[in-house]
Amino acid sequence: MATKQFLLPDLGEGLPDATVVEWYVKVGDTIRLDENLVSMETAKAVVDVPSPVSGKVLKLAGGPGDVIVTGTMLAEFELDPSLPQRAEGQDTGHHHGGGHAPSKGVGSEDPAPDHKVVASDEGGAISDAGTPAPKGTPDGQGAGGKRDDAGTVVGAMQSSDAVRSEAAVAVGGVKAMPAVRAQARKLGVDIARVRATGADGVVTMDDVKRAAADGSAKIGTAPKASAADMRTHFATAQAAPTPAAAAQRSTLSQSGKPMRTQPPGAQATGQPEQLKGVRRNMARVMADAHAKVVPTTLVDDADLHAWLGKQDITARLVRAIVVACKTVPALNAWFDGESLSRTLHPHVDLGIAVDTDDGLFVPALRNADMLDGAGIRTGIQRLRAQVEDRSIPVSELSGYTISLSNFGMFAGRYATPVVVPPCVAIVGAGKLSHDVVAVIGGIEVHRRMPISLTFDHRACTGGEAARFLKALLDDLALPQ
Repeated sequence: MATKQFLLPDLGEGLPDATVVEWYVKVGDTIRLDENLVSMETAKAVVDVPSPVSGKVLKLAGGPGDVIVTGTMLAEFELDPSLPQRAEGQDTGHHHGGGHAPSKGVGSEDPAPDHKVVASDEGGAISDAGTPAPKGTPDGQGAGGKRDDAGTVVGAMQSSDAVRSEAAVAVGGVKAMPAVRAQARKLGVDIARVRATGADGVVTMDDVKRAAADGSAKIGTAPKASAADMRTHFATAQAAPTPAAAAQRSTLSQSGKPMRTQPPGAQATGQPEQLKGVRRNMARVMADAHAKVVPTTLVDDADLHAWLGKQDITARLVRAIVVACKTVPALNAWFDGESLSRTLHPHVDLGIAVDTDDGLFVPALRNADMLDGAGIRTGIQRLRAQVEDRSIPVSELSGYTISLSNFGMFAGRYATPVVVPPCVAIVGAGKLSHDVVAVIGGIEVHRRMPISLTFDHRACTGGEAARFLKALLDDLALPQ
């Protein structure tokens, strides 16, 4: 029988690896062409990878949580000639180099949601099934259709050409989408014990969150042990102390006298943890930004003393950034360090940093310059909800023109936020405070917001940045 190795496809242009979430088969199973083989987590989403062949599974690379390098073996099959196979030369959605339709670029529309991801049996890029990828748009593309830095998770990760499959897959008798299964694992929920409320018995994201909140389906929970079992357990524990008890740290010797301890850095006691998914990509993007940007930061305080009544602080920040972008367009721009060229944008697509347990996302609030306060609030709430349940489309994580980090909602006054190319500026908003300020004839206590503006000094001058900051502060100082 002929065998076939399946190499991990590129699940998002330029991604060097992906993490196994869940295998839908085990060694020895028979799988048919295009049936879901494995769920993989990338920096953007949880993606179902279908089988490129029909046959018996001989090998699987790694288990849940393992990182697989793009282009290395994902699975090996023994081909079954009696089952459907993809004909040699048939379009698999995998294109090598020139002569094929260029990949989708930043700014192009989201593909139809019913498209299915198809994987090449040779590894490499994946695309929509049955149709070539649409021709890239000029927005976010360089000459010859080559994509410039698109910007997504933490500001800049190449945008994916793949469409995330939204079909709920039945595994172990439970129907759920890959993102829902990943969320259940993260929250410590046994998905098999979650009450499904979705159509056709599908477990939804809300079902998982509800189970996590009420503790009804915790992983590892079991019926209470009998009294005899408990007596046996405690007798064993008294006879042989547990390693945890034996390893308890103390600064006193057995005689009760103080003893010297090692300095904190003398010995590592924790276990190294490999970065995965969003956090792994965040590390790469930050290192790339550090290498390519010449950052400079200006700081000042916005005086909110004149504000009338209760106002939406984030909406006011967004409005002030839009005003500043219109006043000084040089900071609402992209910069190409290789060709030393810049692109000034007539519209404002604002990237808003969203902190999650998995890492940092930066979804784009599109056309922020066209929204009123209510529209800004609605748009931000929608983006945050999509980020939290990992349902946000790839198109929403790319192509923004300037970004905002509202870190002050947690702590901190001033910062040096990281500018991620191709953008040239990021605004940081610090924690609100009541400060004593000098006024004519005396002093007053004013409510103020610290503002930090980091910009790429290759793309704009210090004067432009200072005028941008002044326009932003002036708008924030208005009564409403």
